[in-house]
Amino acid sequence: MSHTLSEAKRLDMGIDMANATGWPFGGPWIDDENASKNMVLENYDVKGGDSLKEVVRYIQQPIVSAEGKAPNINDILVPISRNKNLQAMALDQVRFQISLPLQVLMAYGPNGEIIDITNKVNPATSRLDWMAPPGKDWTLCAIFMGLHGKMVERAAPGGEGFVIDHFSKDALKVYLNRFDEAFKGADVSGLRAFFNDSYEVDDARGQSNFTPTFFDEFKTRRGYDLREQLPALFSKDNKNNARVLCDYRETISDLLLDNFTKPWHSWANSKGALIRNQSHGSPANILDLYSAIDIPETEGNEPLRYRFATSAAHVMGKKLASSESATWLNEHFTSSLGQVKQAIDKLLLGGVNHVFYHGVSYSPPSAPWPGWLFYAAVHFVPDNPQWHDFRALNDYVARCQSFLQSGKADNDVLLYYPIFDSYMDAGRNLLKHYDGMRPEFTGTNFEDNAQTMLDRGYAFDYISDKQIQASTVSGSEIKTPGASYKTLVIPGCRYMPLSTFSKILEMAEGGAQIIVYKNMPFDVPGLANLDVYNKAMKGMLTQLTWTSAGNDIKKATVGKGSILMGDNLDHLLAFAKTRREPMVESGLQFTRRNYGTGNYYFVANKGVKKIDGWITLSGNTASVIQFNPMTKTSGVARIQRSPAEGTQVYLQLEPGESCILQTSATAIKGNLYAYYKPTGKAVEIKGEWTISFTDGGPELPETVKQTTLSSWTDLDGQAVKRFSGTAKYSISFAKPGDATQAWQLDLGKVYETAEVYLNGTKLTTLLGPDFKAIIPTTLLKANNTLEVNVSNLMANRISDMDKHKIPYRIFYNTNFPARFRDNRGEDGLFSAAKWDPKPSGLVGPVKLVAMEKE
Repeated sequence: MSHTLSEAKRLDMGIDMANATGWPFGGPWIDDENASKNMVLENYDVKGGDSLKEVVRYIQQPIVSAEGKAPNINDILVPISRNKNLQAMALDQVRFQISLPLQVLMAYGPNGEIIDITNKVNPATSRLDWMAPPGKDWTLCAIFMGLHGKMVERAAPGGEGFVIDHFSKDALKVYLNRFDEAFKGADVSGLRAFFNDSYEVDDARGQSNFTPTFFDEFKTRRGYDLREQLPALFSKDNKNNARVLCDYRETISDLLLDNFTKPWHSWANSKGALIRNQSHGSPANILDLYSAIDIPETEGNEPLRYRFATSAAHVMGKKLASSESATWLNEHFTSSLGQVKQAIDKLLLGGVNHVFYHGVSYSPPSAPWPGWLFYAAVHFVPDNPQWHDFRALNDYVARCQSFLQSGKADNDVLLYYPIFDSYMDAGRNLLKHYDGMRPEFTGTNFEDNAQTMLDRGYAFDYISDKQIQASTVSGSEIKTPGASYKTLVIPGCRYMPLSTFSKILEMAEGGAQIIVYKNMPFDVPGLANLDVYNKAMKGMLTQLTWTSAGNDIKKATVGKGSILMGDNLDHLLAFAKTRREPMVESGLQFTRRNYGTGNYYFVANKGVKKIDGWITLSGNTASVIQFNPMTKTSGVARIQRSPAEGTQVYLQLEPGESCILQTSATAIKGNLYAYYKPTGKAVEIKGEWTISFTDGGPELPETVKQTTLSSWTDLDGQAVKRFSGTAKYSISFAKPGDATQAWQLDLGKVYETAEVYLNGTKLTTLLGPDFKAIIPTTLLKANNTLEVNVSNLMANRISDMDKHKIPYRIFYNTNFPARFRDNRGEDGLFSAAKWDPKPSGLVGPVKLVAMEKE
């Protein structure tokens, strides 16, 4: 580790350290006292004037689950660390058969009586020494504390063990003390950040939903004793069920924030380091969890999901929002760098500006092909044929991030996160887990509003109740700790804390414009002070006087500001004069940042048609500079301005292509951006192609010649069908006779990446989906040599290995699960044995198109 930090310093690299060998936090030093807990309810009925005949005892039933075939629970030694083959076991959850400790025993009488009779239970015999008062029956509720049993996933050898109790500061301290001991006497100041993967405690059976101090924590935070409301917590038939359940969920959220996230952050900061955390998937308000860390990190493939991490970064003024990128794009060995580029573009469009690949495995040079691999599907490893083209993608990402890490996000709209509507909804379990829109906000006004704004070109961030409390108003702008916004949208929710409701009215009073979709909130969540809070909210609501503002919009003037309400969000935002980027109507998507005297736009063509025309930007600007982060070309863009439409910029973007636009309030002089238009028919490069296989295996096929291009897997022999690697396509051609300024080289269909040389000089590396490049006429001679190095996927060689049962899956833990059911072998794990050879190489047709600068 010291060597790594020293080398990183010498090379000016940043080093982050995972605070665990797998996820979630845990290990062999986490004993039962500090491991994740769950609570178990047992009900007993006692007749009036009688005593309980049963013992107050709960025997936890054994559970063992694993990645693959689970061992017999009787074969597992206690403690877990005594087992010698834990990597092979790949345990996911273990519960032993034990008697669980009683936490509380409450008696509920027929007339509302509530008595705590916990101390009436004999610890030695579990017998209750208590008699119910004469009269009607009593109900007894017992809460036992269980051991949830979740194990660290993908733990390294020696790191296997139970997951910590995330709701306990003491458990976290015990866990981190192991690192403190390891760091004693060492200089770890070179660490940039500590990292925590997603929560994922409850992807096992049952939920980790309790901690030993929970009842005291609940009373302190919610203002009443949960022990007196146990029937309401567990019974949907109880009139207070939703409200007590809401308070329970909010308390769990608070504990995950205050007893895990914040203390971990303080611990890291004490070592001069930041924390990078994936808060999604937690049973908590993930906006608040993301707000408490330095670098919020997202993952996945859903733009509205990304915004939870990136919104927290924007709202709270954090420079970086990171992503676990390209974890599962396709099946194993079938993802191209071009597909990875498209996935990364989606992340950048969602506000991410700090990309982490998932994953790049260490593999010793001596390891047989394909080396040591990560179990997830995209394999960024030197044995991947596309590895030598990886730099082109990395350079692209670095250029994009150089802009997207500058300035601040320039979003206009805050969208209220209605977490309490979800907390008040019963659901299937005590806890809900929040990870994007699905499943808790599917079909809600919140999801609808977010998707509408995304589709219509409004720039927005989510905001939580706590973040609203930290905001102020200046003029008509809403100032959060990290940014300024034009308006706040309330997405037709029912429940809102009185403190939030009051704060929003205070914002309007100060000059803010609030937009309400469909209806004002009209109820407070939770049980404490319910009548008082609801009366106060209703009083505030009755003070609002609504008038028609036209277009089915109602308006209530509040102090210096106003509240707008209606059923059409687009109309409401337009009435509020909210900026909109019309480019989305052309299939373009964008993210926008302000750098002081202008904006940076990252723009990507996510449509199926080429963009070749004028695109409107919101607002007026004196100049626009266009940057192509893939080709490293730039120049002053062609613009035109009109009072009605603002600034229009001329763009040429192929499907899947992207650019950076820099607007400036002052005129900028410099080289003009090069726009090209075809001036003649395409000329196909015909003749004899020489195909020489230069790198890869299992063996290099013989050099062949072709006059008609096709997948190299269509050539004769088995060697080409099982080959994964690189082939050089060479051809000589005469310069076309057309007089023109430039030529567009169009390679046609390529599987998967292409490195292009003309007359011995490298032109470019193309990753796709577009395989075109501009060649200045001056580079063409009377007779020319074109060389294209094409690299395919790992798939064909892997498929051949699976067909011949050649081992390469050397993991114990997980050992390559298939992403898709069709690709499971007899052992239930990934197999490519049924695959036909995947198309590979340069398929073309390869053409030259005469081009002129516009």
